[in-house]
Amino acid sequence: MNEIKWGIIGCGDVTEVKSGPAFNKVPNSSLHGVMRRDAIKAEDYAKRHNVPVWYTDAEKLINDPDINAIYVATPPLYHEEYCLAALQAGKPVYVEKPMAISKLAAIRMKHAAEKSGIKLSVAHYRRQLPLFLKIKELLQEQVIGEIKMVNLMMLQPHNAPLITQTHDNWRVDPTISGGGLFHDLAPHQLDLMLYFFGNAINGSGVSLNQGGFYNAADMVHGHLLFPKNILFQGTWCFTVPPAETKDHCEIIGSKGKLSFSIFNHEKLYVTIVSDVKEYHFENLPHVQQPIIEKVVQYFLGNAGNPCSASEGVAVMEMMEMFTGNGQ
Repeated sequence: MNEIKWGIIGCGDVTEVKSGPAFNKVPNSSLHGVMRRDAIKAEDYAKRHNVPVWYTDAEKLINDPDINAIYVATPPLYHEEYCLAALQAGKPVYVEKPMAISKLAAIRMKHAAEKSGIKLSVAHYRRQLPLFLKIKELLQEQVIGEIKMVNLMMLQPHNAPLITQTHDNWRVDPTISGGGLFHDLAPHQLDLMLYFFGNAINGSGVSLNQGGFYNAADMVHGHLLFPKNILFQGTWCFTVPPAETKDHCEIIGSKGKLSFSIFNHEKLYVTIVSDVKEYHFENLPHVQQPIIEKVVQYFLGNAGNPCSASEGVAVMEMMEMFTGNGQ
């Protein structure tokens, strides 16, 4: 294999800008086929993105002899089914976050990849963005000293513009997404904690439905203990008034702190006593492009896995420590 020829299962909103175009922009990679159950939308996507073939049947896309890698971009309910089918067909998989609808489903995917010897990567793409690479570098250099704690606040109004809207609103249907908006957004945040600090030692939390807008939790609070006695606490609430909107994370060390937003990748503040240094970053047109480039090199055998199945499982485990869910 000297070129990755991708097939996308689920060419919906997330693939329009964030990921889809990137497959044709990184070296040794091209987008050959897409699949969506709605034939009109599948054909339209293929025409607009100059994709050679389109399907309404995932099995046909997986078995297309010209496709040698699969990107699963469906809602989480279907991640396991399509991932296992692709692995069985001998094709490496790049699967959207969260890795699956539950930790147990993610574990089954991980075991299938290990048993088959076929490669599997998870689309926790923020770990490859310039802002978070810089944070990782500053932490390794101990610029703010020994890390003591992390405080994260994610407060959003009901129907906030940050949250992708779809006609069926599947993100707040636990039977399809695994939970509510926490399950859609928190994987990005918790994966970064995993990327920065390693696997959580233990954790606990509580989840509530305070607003009654849908059948899923809209308030989640949790604690995690990471190696070196680093304490994380996070709060997610999706029913605050617009004036209380917040997307803020602080990493506090023995010498100072790092302050940044998870979903706005433009600024990082480093505070040491009274001195504040500000870093600026440009938002990328296709935010998944850096990790897709790493995944392509991994699939070609030229680099390691940028986000492994084990890491995907670890994120699912942290989420379930907070919510008590799992199946």
